[in-house]
Amino acid sequence: MKLSLVGNGRMGRQIADIVARSGEHDIVCVLDAGDTIDADSLRGAEAIIDFTVRDAFLENYPALVASGIPVVVGTTGWDDAIELVRSEVASAGASMLYSANFSLGVNIFLRTLREASRLIAPFGQFDIALCEQHHTGKADFPSGTGLRAAEVVLSANPRKKSVTRQLEDGRKIAGDELQVAAVRLGSVFGVHSAYIDSDADSIELTHTAKNRTGFASGAVHAAAWLAARHAVEPGFYTMDDFLNDLFTA
Repeated sequence: MKLSLVGNGRMGRQIADIVARSGEHDIVCVLDAGDTIDADSLRGAEAIIDFTVRDAFLENYPALVASGIPVVVGTTGWDDAIELVRSEVASAGASMLYSANFSLGVNIFLRTLREASRLIAPFGQFDIALCEQHHTGKADFPSGTGLRAAEVVLSANPRKKSVTRQLEDGRKIAGDELQVAAVRLGSVFGVHSAYIDSDADSIELTHTAKNRTGFASGAVHAAAWLAARHAVEPGFYTMDDFLNDLFTA
C-alpha cells in the first residue's frame, strides 16, 4: 500500500520507521507545516495518515477529504468539531477513521474499562475516577485517550453524568461527576488509569505505553483496513469499527 504522511513530528517519524521495516508498504510523500496539501501533493497515495495538531488538521482536512483518498487521523484535540467533519466526510462520499489512540493495548484497556464500569453501575458504594499522564510536550489536556476513556465510563455507568477536568478550591466533586485528572511529566509516553473505590476494596486498571511503536503500528494497520473498507462502503469510522471487524474475523 502506498501511504502519504501528513505531519513529520515524533509520530510521523515513527510511522515512517515502521513502514520502512515492514517491507509491505511505501511512503510516497511526507507533508509538514508550510507544505501545500492538495490533490497534486497527495497523488499516488492509497491512504493518508495524519498526525499533526488541532489547528493544522482543521485547516487541512477539507483538502484531505476532497482528495478522495481514505484518511486515518491520529491528531487529537478537535472533538468539538467532530460532527462537522463527519458530515463533510459523508457529503463527499469519502472515508475517514479517527482514533485518539491506535494502540491495541489501549483499546483492550478501554474495552475492559467499559465492562468494569457496567459491572459496578448497580452498586452505589463503588466510585470511579480517571487519570492520565503524558510528557510535558503534549498539547491537549486531558489527552484524547483520557477523554475517550471518560466517554466509555459515561456510556456504561448511568450514575456518572458529566466529566470534570479540574476542581476549583473549596468545591467538592458531586457524586454524578467523573473526574479526569491529567499529569504532564518529563518524557512519559502515556499512562492511563481507572481507579474504582469502595469502603471495602479498590480496583485499578492501568495501561502503560513503553514506546510509540504500538501507536504507529496500529495506525498503519488501520490505514490498510480503511483503504479496503472505502472500496466497499465509504464512511466515518472509529477504532471500534476496525477492531470489531478484526474480532469478528
